[in-house]
Amino acid sequence: MASRAGTVAQPQDLVDLTALLDAYYDVKPDLTDPGQRVAFGTSGHRGSSLKASFNEAHIVAITQAIVEYRAGQGITGPLFLAKDTHGLSEPAQNSALEVLAANGVKVLIDARHGYTPTPALSHAILTYNRNAPAGAPQADGIVVTPSHNPPADGGFKYNPPHGGPADTDATGWIANRANELLENGLRGVKRIPVAEALEAETTGKFDYLSSYVDDLPSVLDLNAIREAGVRIGADPMGGASVDYWGEIGERHHLNLTVVNPTVDPQWAFMTLDWDEKIRMDCSSPSAMASLINRMSDGANYDVATGNDADADRHGIVTPDGGLMNPNHYLAVAIDYLYRHRTGWNPESVIGKTLVSSSIIDRVAGSLGRKLVEVPVGFKWFVPGLLSGEGAFGGEESAGASFNKMDGSVWTTDKDGILLALLASEITAVTGKSPSQLYKGLTDQFGDPVYARIDAAATREQKAALGKLSPSDVTATELAGETITAKLTEAPGNGAAIGGLKVVTENAWFAARPSGTEDVYKIYAESFKGADHLKQVQAEAKALVDGVIS
Repeated sequence: MASRAGTVAQPQDLVDLTALLDAYYDVKPDLTDPGQRVAFGTSGHRGSSLKASFNEAHIVAITQAIVEYRAGQGITGPLFLAKDTHGLSEPAQNSALEVLAANGVKVLIDARHGYTPTPALSHAILTYNRNAPAGAPQADGIVVTPSHNPPADGGFKYNPPHGGPADTDATGWIANRANELLENGLRGVKRIPVAEALEAETTGKFDYLSSYVDDLPSVLDLNAIREAGVRIGADPMGGASVDYWGEIGERHHLNLTVVNPTVDPQWAFMTLDWDEKIRMDCSSPSAMASLINRMSDGANYDVATGNDADADRHGIVTPDGGLMNPNHYLAVAIDYLYRHRTGWNPESVIGKTLVSSSIIDRVAGSLGRKLVEVPVGFKWFVPGLLSGEGAFGGEESAGASFNKMDGSVWTTDKDGILLALLASEITAVTGKSPSQLYKGLTDQFGDPVYARIDAAATREQKAALGKLSPSDVTATELAGETITAKLTEAPGNGAAIGGLKVVTENAWFAARPSGTEDVYKIYAESFKGADHLKQVQAEAKALVDGVIS
């Protein structure tokens, strides 16, 4: 049968919301199953109530653990609490509020009773802490979102006072304590009914939208966008940015159309992703098919953009290039920003994950800027963004953020709205689309071909991959080129990458175990064309299988 990827979802593809919500409250996790315990990945705890991995018991245990963690760290300021549009997000937010209020934690929830993008939460934490008097209690936050994951999933992420994703020390402690509470039948969890929690003296309101939208001129040249009359089509993809885009257009007088303002926890309007699942991945041509088709059918936009459910990712569609590969757009954004942000520290470095395109390395060299290559996970960019020493941090998965015009911090979490609006600023200032500018970069630096594939692996093989050392790799060549580096630690900060990266003059691959499936992922790139890339991928799989089997 032909793949239905890129076609509109059918009734059989939709999650049963009643079953999803009933399972949230009724299903109790079996803690002998590792898949039903609390586990924090790079972006918090994720799971589904239908799989007994994201249920009421998990959320109250995690929240109590966060209460105890922040007390242990001396964090006594308000906790900003936010949610996205997934079906499990509101009940999980309510469960969290019940525990936070019972523990006497001051909580700030959305004043509009709406949805909050992850970057708006990060911006709120940073703004509060920056404006607080010296020595005053610091704020932190929780955002309830599984990002771009399917509608049946839920996610729960803690952001400490630095505003970005918590590091592994924090998430490890929180996960261990949450599992202890689950094992003890939730004894030790304080809780009051949600109606009481909403009326508690410690529960307040915060206008996330105004705080974020009104501050945008400090980080973007909105005047240039407005004066150039750039026509913007913004697709929230049913996510938390839905009200933000309309307000951005209205408050800043931009020629901006919200392409689809629908919010539906089943996401019945979505086109199916590559595996015929509903997934709000704005970097996927299949998931973005509606917006891509709208542009190819003559929609009157100079730039069209998409965001995932919590708006921490961006998708850029241009009239001449269609949906841009995230790596391509990152290269354009870096080249533009480091040439036009005169208020940034002239020594500020460029941050990228080690599975992002090497064209970024070549762009950095042409700018005379140091490149800092870190493991996968946005948390690695937090220190640089806070200090201004790393004014831009970007991931291959369409997540990035950068600093304000004056070099001070904007967000320390990925900001899909910001990167989407930057595409319009680039168009306004240069007179060219980001895809046209990328063509100019390839003319100068070469045209890389990039892809990611998954390879089957047992749990034991995945563990072995995560423990490799460079000496375990005895090969001296990859796809006809001499191997110049074998990395198990990121060159930018010496942190373990949880896998292996092998580099030659014109190509590289990186292999990392999946945190959720019995596969490992092979990222690969070649500056010598598609056939060479296939050779790199084949040899990469053989090389990795040979050292982990």
